[in-house]
Amino acid sequence: MAEAENKNKQWNFNKQIDLSVLVQIIFLAVLIVGSWVNLQKQLSLLQHDITMLIETQRQFQERIEELNRASICYEYRLRAIEKRLPDADIGKDGTM
Repeated sequence: MAEAENKNKQWNFNKQIDLSVLVQIIFLAVLIVGSWVNLQKQLSLLQHDITMLIETQRQFQERIEELNRASICYEYRLRAIEKRLPDADIGKDGTM
């Protein structure tokens, strides 16, 4: 009697795999592979977008540097004109 009670308390492991469990495992594997493929596509799109963003930023930086050079050039021109203004008789008596 003690042996029967002891056997009932032990876990019995059935090594047979049910068909539904097999289908669930296959379905889970397909979901994992599908998610992996989708993630790779998303990463590829993200890499493309970042590459385009970096290229646009580089072009923008070049344009800003070009505008900065033009601004410096115009600043020197303005200073040269302002140096010559006191020598000219412009605006001293309200006439040119």
